Amino acid sequence: MQALFDEFPMIRDAFWLTIRLAVASGLVALVLGTVLAGMRVSPLPILRGIGTAYVNILRNTPLTLVIVFCGLGLGLVLNVSFSESLSTNYMWLSIIGLSAYTAAFVCEAIRSGINTVPVGQAEAARAIGLTFSQNLRLIVLPQAFRAVIAPLGSILIALIKNTTIAAAIGVGEASLTMKTLFEAHGDAVVQIFAGFALGFLILTLPTGLLFGWLAKRLAVVR
Repeated sequence: MQALFDEFPMIRDAFWLTIRLAVASGLVALVLGTVLAGMRVSPLPILRGIGTAYVNILRNTPLTLVIVFCGLGLGLVLNVSFSESLSTNYMWLSIIGLSAYTAAFVCEAIRSGINTVPVGQAEAARAIGLTFSQNLRLIVLPQAFRAVIAPLGSILIALIKNTTIAAAIGVGEASLTMKTLFEAHGDAVVQIFAGFALGFLILTLPTGLLFGWLAKRLAVVR
């Protein structure tokens, strides 16, 4: 346990970076996933095709490949830069990869919520002159989001754990810091592992409980 206390500032900073990665990626993925869900139910075949292709490709691509592509492909080959600081730049490249990957799952969750909205409501909206985008924004999506709060919570929990993949391009989040501590404190591997496991539990368990409560509190009564 002494190793955990001695290295607490490093562990604290690592989990703070994990939280920042999860929150930023989650917000971007929610927006992008919502747009993709709208494309997938669009009356325009071209938009449906683009949305379907994006979801199928990203969902069936390993996240490690996505992160490595963002770090090496975007960062080194295409010279995409957000900051002069290398660590900050790779953090944002990781956020791009995590967001792009997670958005595919958010899209499917929201699309399943859209399918729970009675068809009659959408038809009534069209009958009073609402356009597709107005119908989606005012009638369908508010109900769809309330129907998929629990699945979105599960996706967020998965995203928190998926931030560990950012270590593949050297982002110093929790898992990379744990590896560093393993090398520095070889006699305290079990204690370090238990400490980091507890840290992730502290992040994910309240998140699951919160989204479970929200799902019951905001459930749509049919």
